Amino acid sequence: MHRKVWTWGVRLLTAGWLVVTFAGPAAAAAYPAPTEADYVIKNFKFTSGETLPELRIHYRTLGKPVKDARGIVRNAVLIGHGTGGSGANFIRPEFAGELFGAGQPLDASRFFIVMPDGIGHGKSSKPSDGLHAQFPRYGYTDMVEAQFRLLNDGLGVNHARLVMGTSMGGMQTWVWGEQHPEYMDALMPLASLPTQVGGRNRVWRRLLIDAVRNDPAWNGGEYHTQPSSLRTAAEMLWLMGSNPVLRQHEAPTLAQADHAIDEYVADYMKIGDANDIMYAADASHDYDPGPGLEKIRVPLLAVNSADDLINPPELGILQHEIGRVPHGRAIVVPFSDQTRGHGSHTIARLWKSNLEELLRDSAPAQDMRSEVCH
Repeated sequence: MHRKVWTWGVRLLTAGWLVVTFAGPAAAAAYPAPTEADYVIKNFKFTSGETLPELRIHYRTLGKPVKDARGIVRNAVLIGHGTGGSGANFIRPEFAGELFGAGQPLDASRFFIVMPDGIGHGKSSKPSDGLHAQFPRYGYTDMVEAQFRLLNDGLGVNHARLVMGTSMGGMQTWVWGEQHPEYMDALMPLASLPTQVGGRNRVWRRLLIDAVRNDPAWNGGEYHTQPSSLRTAAEMLWLMGSNPVLRQHEAPTLAQADHAIDEYVADYMKIGDANDIMYAADASHDYDPGPGLEKIRVPLLAVNSADDLINPPELGILQHEIGRVPHGRAIVVPFSDQTRGHGSHTIARLWKSNLEELLRDSAPAQDMRSEVCH
């Protein structure tokens, strides 16, 4: 299979690029409603050695899979979500409205888009279903394996055109590239770093985990009402998810800041669960793609933002490690009034032209011929 050879590099996108990209803020378009379903994996064995008799993976799809003459699916796109989220996070104007509509980069009439809820998230099997703190300890390796089995065994997708993801899903995209290097044509991790979780990124997770686990009301996971430590977990998520300038603009006074965090926490307490978020924050314990970056064989485009508190560019990790990916490239979206810190990963207009470029440059030869014929 012929592929365009990529050279690696890191570039900071210029303000001019942003002006051009945002020239059409009304570009969000209509897209089909997703179809939802569950896939059950029998006797799923976790890397911890624990087994779940039935692991339920909930997922959303748009479009239909298309096979070539050899029976290989050529149009499947897997999109992974962030910690504490679900596939529903992508069904919004700033993501789906920029990508899934007619003529857009991931036009649902051309692509088969799969958005699973990760283990422990959304409507997939999770601690709050009943096992509580007896739920198996899962990691990113388990989550990627479940995604692979959903695609390959559940949906009959034997090949992916693209694997991409945001935050936790971005981290899992690196894992996909190493564990299944021949499975996809391209990779696009967003808001992630290809290295073991350490420094501030590990510590904020530990703060969240410790707050829950050390709360007497947690009761070993067997609480009947949510422990007050869930409030601390929500506050940590709020703190790390945006950028300081935006937070200051939204809440420039003490009273307004208190109101903003109180409002966020109140909403989170209605839907959150202490066991679920503790497990989710801990799931990155086995993440370490660093030693295997050379195994990634397909074009990879990593996208981070300059105002991301979780993956700040000044660490220099992405700039250094991307050179080890044979066909790897990275961009850092500069801070602007359009960025949202770590949450910039879901603002597709920031990077969708780069996605289009990735799809063009990673297109298999037969795709290029069909585009010319079309």
